[in-house]
Amino acid sequence: MPTALAIVIRVAVVAVSLWVATAIIDGIYLGGGTTAARLGTLLVVSVIFGLVNAILKPLIKIVGCPLYLLTLGLIGLVVNALLFMLVGYLAGVLGLPFVVDGFWAAFWGAIVVGVIGFVLHLVIPDSLDQR
Repeated sequence: MPTALAIVIRVAVVAVSLWVATAIIDGIYLGGGTTAARLGTLLVVSVIFGLVNAILKPLIKIVGCPLYLLTLGLIGLVVNALLFMLVGYLAGVLGLPFVVDGFWAAFWGAIVVGVIGFVLHLVIPDSLDQR
């Protein structure tokens, strides 16, 4: 079971990854006026992102197992993009100024978040991350 510090680190890593995605991907927008408001939005969206991935992704993998096998796992890219779009939708429902504008923005955004998160988890010591 992860400690509170490990959970905070994971949320921070996803928040940084989302910030990078908003900076380099056209179609992913982070609104909000002040830096504190933007940081708060990123933190809440990263929690939503974590919950969506923790709850829905395993279910989708189980249900879509034949499709994963048939496409040699490439359907995972589409699934990640759709989950990223869902995060953008849920953020909008909650009134957060985080917008994912279309499938391709979500596709590239999911890749950026995955790669940046992977690199950051490589840098963070295992004793803190507890993965």
